[in-house]
Amino acid sequence: MGKLKLYTQNPESHNYYHFATYYDELITMQIETFTKALADQTRLRLLSLLVDTPELCVCEFTQALALPQPKISRHLAILREAEILQDRRDGLWIYYRLHENLPNWCKTILQALREGNQNHAIFQADNERLANTKKLNQHYKSLTS
Repeated sequence: MGKLKLYTQNPESHNYYHFATYYDELITMQIETFTKALADQTRLRLLSLLVDTPELCVCEFTQALALPQPKISRHLAILREAEILQDRRDGLWIYYRLHENLPNWCKTILQALREGNQNHAIFQADNERLANTKKLNQHYKSLTS
């Protein structure tokens, strides 16, 4: 945004036009990519779980959504390619979280979607299964420590 302000001092300049056009195209592309990535119930369910959770591994998503791992992985890859999520590997486990460079307007939309869907049965079931999975994981860790 700072560069845009530099150019707004002289809107007649050639550089202003090219930067403003590029900036508009970039924002439009971000909005389009973001909304396309949200246009699937599985991806909405995945994102809904991550809005209030720092990160989850693929196995936790699989348990929470009660879907096969290849389907979960395919949808996570789409969200990662859209730069909505980022991942990290820890041994055999891959953990996903919201992308650190995700614009605030995207986070606001995700939070609103989460709040709007919290009373729908499928989203409630996802949250219950995730809570149960986390309890079992903690119990298992306490047994192996």
